[in-house]
Amino acid sequence: MKNMLNEHGMVYIKPDQGTFGTGVIRSSKLSDSEFSYQLGTKKHTFSTFEGMAVSLSHVIGKRKYLIQRGIHLLEYHKRRFDIRVMVQKNPKNQWETTGIIGRLSHPEKIVTNYHSGGTLMSVGTLMSPHTTGSQYAEFQLGLKLLGTEIAKQLQGSYPGLKEIGIDIAVDRRLKPWVLEVNTLPDPYIFRKIGDSAVFRKIHRYCVHYGRFTRKKKRS
Repeated sequence: MKNMLNEHGMVYIKPDQGTFGTGVIRSSKLSDSEFSYQLGTKKHTFSTFEGMAVSLSHVIGKRKYLIQRGIHLLEYHKRRFDIRVMVQKNPKNQWETTGIIGRLSHPEKIVTNYHSGGTLMSVGTLMSPHTTGSQYAEFQLGLKLLGTEIAKQLQGSYPGLKEIGIDIAVDRRLKPWVLEVNTLPDPYIFRKIGDSAVFRKIHRYCVHYGRFTRKKKRS
């Protein structure tokens, strides 16, 4: 962790197993004599790395965590956001990017998850201060292609895979960074963006490969 802070200035410390952003910690090296970490809405500052490490060890205990390079996310109205890309097997057994949605962080939290107080929004709206119309169209196409390429790659190791949700950070140069891949993504978040056709397709594909059962028609 110390080496990564020296190299990147900020890292995320994440539970090896977890959901909804629970337990995620952000740590920063503010200077050679000032370090900090934030969990939830609480921030802690230390004059030495060792002091911070002792405090973190009490928080983490014996649970398994991983350390990930921190990315300075783009912001919308001074709130950080990232992007969820939904990729599914379609009825033709081909990988298809079926939904893209933005997740705007809670003003006082470090995670963007909807279940942790984040706000679901159109990616076009979130990217509007950072791109022109043609730039955004190209950016959106890149996300769709990235989604299907990741799914094809993972299928080599996990042949039974039918759906993934990819969390993507976008830095200030508009470069996408894959934060993590979820193998049981929440499809219902796509009901929040106002385009019912997107959710209907996602749900239809879920039914097709057996995640949900088809509702029986009443006679």
